[in-house]
Amino acid sequence: MLAVTMLFTSCQTTAPTTSGTGDTSTTTGNRTDTSTTGEEKPGMNKTTKGGIIGAGSGAVVGGIIGNRMGNTAAGAIIGAAVGGATGAVIGRRMDKQAEELEKSMENAKIERVGEAIRINFDSGILFAVNSAELSANAKKDIDGLVTTLQKYEGTNIIIEGHTDNTGSRELNQGLSERRAQAVANYARTRGVDASRMQAKGYAFDQPIADNTTAEGRSQNRRVEIIIIASEELKKAAESGEIK
Repeated sequence: MLAVTMLFTSCQTTAPTTSGTGDTSTTTGNRTDTSTTGEEKPGMNKTTKGGIIGAGSGAVVGGIIGNRMGNTAAGAIIGAAVGGATGAVIGRRMDKQAEELEKSMENAKIERVGEAIRINFDSGILFAVNSAELSANAKKDIDGLVTTLQKYEGTNIIIEGHTDNTGSRELNQGLSERRAQAVANYARTRGVDASRMQAKGYAFDQPIADNTTAEGRSQNRRVEIIIIASEELKKAAESGEIK
């Protein structure tokens, strides 16, 4: 069982500024690495295997996931985890999904963390400055996501919009919500059941980098998608219906 106390050491608090108008620049290119450490620790692959929760100290695992994910996403992943043999079955299933997503989503960073998958989009790839209208490249990547979601049913999808702290809270809150909802709406039009998805906006409350630098603000302007097992999938794994 998971320990009650989790170490969310990556949660940063940055005082917001009130000048500017929200997004200040866009980022182009293929993959965007939002890691603030610069490189993976020795011995760790690009993917973190799903059986880790339940295999050791809950507090230590929670701290690792918190560092990699940020407080909000970490909470969702830890809250949905079951651990043990059931968690290992779900983890193997998530491994397969992550491998397929790597092949179909050129402009996103795919990570396996715990029993979940995290997808990170730099908002500059998805949207123009201060816009919530998806770009053509964004739709292509989301199409790849949709194909995998339809193949691997039994998962829930949390879509989170995040901004830097340039501009007012009201502006950034609205922008983050619209961007998350735009991704959910497009996925729904491509056939993903709306009941599987939650769209949330967090403005600049969940930074993963330093908002006082241009590079940090670029990393903070993002959309994260977290894929976790549904209750139905957990029951199927526990009963042995899936291996």
